[in-house]
Amino acid sequence: MFLVPMARASDLVRNFDRLFDESFDRFAAPPSAAAVARTPALDVAESDRAYTVTLEMPGVAKDDIKVSIDGRRVSVEASTSKTEERKDGNRVIYRERSESSFARSFTLPVEVDQVESTAKFDNGVLKLELPKRRVATAKQLPIS
Repeated sequence: MFLVPMARASDLVRNFDRLFDESFDRFAAPPSAAAVARTPALDVAESDRAYTVTLEMPGVAKDDIKVSIDGRRVSVEASTSKTEERKDGNRVIYRERSESSFARSFTLPVEVDQVESTAKFDNGVLKLELPKRRVATAKQLPIS
């Protein structure tokens, strides 16, 4: 049988409670004024003619997404805002959902044709079809 002196057991319990309270406060504290930045998960597939990029962006509205293409560089940005959900005087005592922003930039091996590129957003997943820019082949000019 193992006996623990009461003084040491109470210290252990007090320290454990303090650890739990401090950890809980760290997670329950409201986020800072700046939005929490997230990096969405990203998959890139390549075919002979195009790149297919898939990004997970849960909780984002389609109108809040901005995609920009500059040569080989692709940037995706989006932001979400928290909603107040109070019913009949209820108060929120803990919130994990808050304002946040998504940002991801990446460079592809070949330049992308901006005009032919398409984007589709469905169920929190953004799918980009980015056709490769055709490389101009050298032509021999006739001399007159």
